[in-house]
Amino acid sequence: MSVSTKAVVPAALTIRQATVADWPEVLRLYESSGIDNPGDNDVHAGATLWSRLERAGGVVLLAEARGFAVGTLTFFVLPLLAHGGQPSMVVEDVAVDESAQGLGIGRALMNAAMEKAQQQDCYKLALSSNLKRHAAHAFYEHMGLQRHGVSFLVQPIPAHAEHAESKLESLT
Repeated sequence: MSVSTKAVVPAALTIRQATVADWPEVLRLYESSGIDNPGDNDVHAGATLWSRLERAGGVVLLAEARGFAVGTLTFFVLPLLAHGGQPSMVVEDVAVDESAQGLGIGRALMNAAMEKAQQQDCYKLALSSNLKRHAAHAFYEHMGLQRHGVSFLVQPIPAHAEHAESKLESLT
């Protein structure tokens, strides 16, 4: 997996695996980058959500400059049966603080994820991006990622909605 490395990354940038203690900063990055709207997330749900993510094999990377969180992404390595049994990596929630965009932080995070994918012998690294995020698409393409395939989405029906529907059916 080769990538372009033209952007200048701040000299003091470090990338590490985040922990549940970083939850408030990760949320701040989601809001600052526009992934989530301010107030959409429950800051008190961190331990539960983090535990669920880790049980599913998720890894959160955190980029810091001079001790300040400036970017994050989450990835999952998925074991597969096809492709000779090679796993694939899925990257989600790439977020860079609005004030730090354009400084190479997203590039450094993606390079770190690509390095992890190589270490895990993944046959591909994939991510999806909302159709409205044109700047993000340009960023990924500038890094050498290629548009591939077509993504499809369905919003799951909440369990309580199914229960209510079955109650209605029993009344008729």
